[in-house]
Amino acid sequence: MANSKLLSYLGFCLRARQIVFGVDNIEQYRKKVHLLIADEGLGPNSMKILVKAKEKFSCEMLLTDQGVLGEWLHRPAVKAVAILDKNLATAMLSVIDSEPQVKLYSGGNN
Repeated sequence: MANSKLLSYLGFCLRARQIVFGVDNIEQYRKKVHLLIADEGLGPNSMKILVKAKEKFSCEMLLTDQGVLGEWLHRPAVKAVAILDKNLATAMLSVIDSEPQVKLYSGGNN
């Protein structure tokens, strides 16, 4: 995990302030979102809200193993984030094959 590219890209998003934290903030966000990332520990009602946001913004969604997202962001309570930068979102999607704790959300129950 120390040399994870996805972790590096999340750090870039944090420094550039191109990230929105939390399901409620994502739901209320009006501008374009390019990627959603959710923790598997997210509740079913919050997951429904994120699926609606995925359709609203017509973007991809990644699922991380339980607790991984909060650990990467050094914020244990965070279970969902939205990436606002298109280039960083594309870069994150290109490296998910090399990340064993991250998978692409395809709809339904994973």
